[in-house]
Amino acid sequence: MDADAARFANFKLPELVGEIYSLCKDQHGCRYLQKKLEEGDGENIRLIFEETNPHMIELMTDPFGNYLCQKLLEFANDDQRTVLIRAAAPSMVKIALNQHGTRALQKMIEFITTPEQIEIITEALKYEVVPLIQDLNGNHVIQKCLNHLSPEDAQFIFDAVGTSCVIVGTHRHGCCVLQRCIDHATGHQKGQLIQYITLNAYTLVQDPFGNYVVQYILDLGEPAFSQPLAKSFLGHVAGLSRQKFSSNVIEKSIRTGDEITRRALIDEIMNPVELERLLRDSYANYVVQTAMDYADPEVKARLIDNIRPILPSIRHTPYGRRISGKIQDYDNHLNGLPGSMSPPGVMSPGQLSSTPFRTSRSNTVTSYTSNSPVSHQVGNYGTTSLGSPNAHHRQQGSLNTMLAQPGGQQQMNGYAHGYQQYGHGSRGSRASNMGHY
Repeated sequence: MDADAARFANFKLPELVGEIYSLCKDQHGCRYLQKKLEEGDGENIRLIFEETNPHMIELMTDPFGNYLCQKLLEFANDDQRTVLIRAAAPSMVKIALNQHGTRALQKMIEFITTPEQIEIITEALKYEVVPLIQDLNGNHVIQKCLNHLSPEDAQFIFDAVGTSCVIVGTHRHGCCVLQRCIDHATGHQKGQLIQYITLNAYTLVQDPFGNYVVQYILDLGEPAFSQPLAKSFLGHVAGLSRQKFSSNVIEKSIRTGDEITRRALIDEIMNPVELERLLRDSYANYVVQTAMDYADPEVKARLIDNIRPILPSIRHTPYGRRISGKIQDYDNHLNGLPGSMSPPGVMSPGQLSSTPFRTSRSNTVTSYTSNSPVSHQVGNYGTTSLGSPNAHHRQQGSLNTMLAQPGGQQQMNGYAHGYQQYGHGSRGSRASNMGHY
């Protein structure tokens, strides 16, 4: 034990009354106070509570004090916790945006238990939901609300996100939070939220982040949501097929659509002039290949007949060879020869080998589902949303950018150290993984 830490060893907490607030902002003093809270003595908890609650806003954003606040929220009773929440409420948005405050506020949300506490927090955050979602620290606070509030109490989030779904959905953090909102919403809430997204789908699908929100809804496998969404692209299928991000969505719409919707989507690429343009496009040719794989027999026959006159001019391109192979399989099937093309929607081994795999055009979105920015920056390094094959490279780039900045290496080392030492404790067992600071 070093000299600074040892100076508290022989003190009893009542002897430090009047100095507790200043000790909260001292590394060793904060550690000493956390140990006193962990002892579970009601009188010690009361003494610390009385000297800290008037300074809650300052302490929650303090590099050392925020850990004391987290521990106090864990061991305080409901009445004390209500006082602490009320003390923080006037600056709760500021706290959420702070790199230290976001941890303490997430802990506060984690331990709310009474309707009064819920009301204080929702009223403090309800008018700043979108700015919080767009912030590196603030978005974790909103996700914590989604995880710990009932869908009814989280209505303020669904309202804000729904009416601003384009702003939220086209943001790096926002697109992931919007997906979590869809997960946590129930019944009418989910329907209303998806209706907002459907009305703005044309804009969202063309965005590097927004397209993932639309794909997420298509992947839900609920026709009541996916079919109106897919039909919203009618009239724009060819144009969207030629764009990097929206072409992925058109493909998924063809794969997941019912027969009527699928036919309507494919009909828009049938025009010979438009079809030739699509076949020569580096993105749209994949849409055509998907249409060939999933079209019903009558539509597939028409599509292939329209492709045949164009085939000689594209046969020697990489995608032209794949399309030529699909047509050869189709002809073999008609003639009863091996290597035939499977019925629509059924992928044979032969088709799997020629199915387009587009690593070069994939976009990466990091999924922020952790409880703190630290775990995003360190613990979840390399994780992605929707399985992008280039995820690691993009994430590596963001870390390199941080490390390239002055003091970046020290900053990352500090985050890594903090993540290992200060985890999230379990209220049920009163066991804490946070360590002491």
